[in-house]
Amino acid sequence: MGKSLPPLLTQPIIFSHPPLRGSMDIKEYFARISYQGSHNKPDLATMSDIFQHHIRAIPYENLSIHYGERIELDLEPIYNKIVRKKRGGWCMENNYLLSWVLKTLGYEITLLGAKVYVPERDAYPEDINHLLLRVDLDGKSYIVDGGFGMAYQLWQPMELISGTDQPQTPGVFRFQEENGTWYLEKVKRKQWVLNPSTSTSPNVENEVCRRVYLFTLQPRDIEEFRGCNAHLQTAPNSKFVLKSMCSLQTADGIRELVGWKLTEIKYNYRDNMDLVEIRILAEEELEKTLKEKFSLTLDKKFVPVDNKLF
Repeated sequence: MGKSLPPLLTQPIIFSHPPLRGSMDIKEYFARISYQGSHNKPDLATMSDIFQHHIRAIPYENLSIHYGERIELDLEPIYNKIVRKKRGGWCMENNYLLSWVLKTLGYEITLLGAKVYVPERDAYPEDINHLLLRVDLDGKSYIVDGGFGMAYQLWQPMELISGTDQPQTPGVFRFQEENGTWYLEKVKRKQWVLNPSTSTSPNVENEVCRRVYLFTLQPRDIEEFRGCNAHLQTAPNSKFVLKSMCSLQTADGIRELVGWKLTEIKYNYRDNMDLVEIRILAEEELEKTLKEKFSLTLDKKFVPVDNKLF
C-alpha cells in the first residue's frame, strides 16, 4: 500500500489572487477549452474533466521567446494571451491560469514549486523552475499540473500518496516521498518509431522509468517565480531559449513540435507500445501545421530553433 499524506497539523494556506484590473470571465475560459459540463460542485470529477479539456485545447508552448514577445507572469496578461488570443503558454502561465479557474470554482489551491530533472545531466537544478498546484479536496490532496507539456504531461490530477502506481493514458505515474521531498516518476511504454532515423538518442528513448521532477509541500507565492520566469526566457543556456517548443495533448496521444521536428505519438497503439511518427517540416509547412495541429495562429513571423548544444 502507498503511504498516504499525513494529516495537516495546521490550517492549509489557501492561495488568493491579487485584485484584477480588468475583466476575467470563467464562462469565456470554458468556451476557450470547449467545456460544457457542470461546474456547480467543486468535486474531483469536475476538476478532472476541466483539466482534460484544458490540456487538449491549450498548447504548452514557448513560442513568444522566439519572436520577441515577453512572457508575463500576471493573471490578466496570461488570461488575455491564452483565453482571448487563443495562444498557449508554459508551466507558469498554464498553472497560474488554472489556479484562478479552480479557485473561482471553490477549490482550495496552494502553489508549489518543483525542480525539473535534466536527463542530459542526470541532475536537478538548484532552484525551483516549475510551478504546480496542490488541491485539497474531501480530506485528500491532489497534484494538478497542466503545464508540463510534451510526453510527460499528466492527463488527470494525481492523488498525493507515495509509492502507489497511478495509471493514466500516457503511462504509469507515481510519487515517491523521501524525507519530505516528493519525486514524480513516469514508467514508459516501449515505442514503435515509424522512422527511427529521425528519432532522438536511444539511451533516452529506451528508458523504462523517467524521473520528471521533485518538489516539497512548502506553499509558494507567485512572486517567488518571477526571477525564474525572467531567467528561463533570457539566459543563453536556457533550453527554452535554445529550443522552440509546442505540444498539445490529443484524444489518444500527443503532438509536439520542437524546432522543425514534428512528433506525433499514439498512446498504447499496441499492448504496452506507443506508436511514434516523426517528420521534419519544410518552411512552407510551418504556418499550416501550427494552425491545423495546434490551433495556433501567430501574429508575427516565427522561426523555429533547435540548438543541439543543449
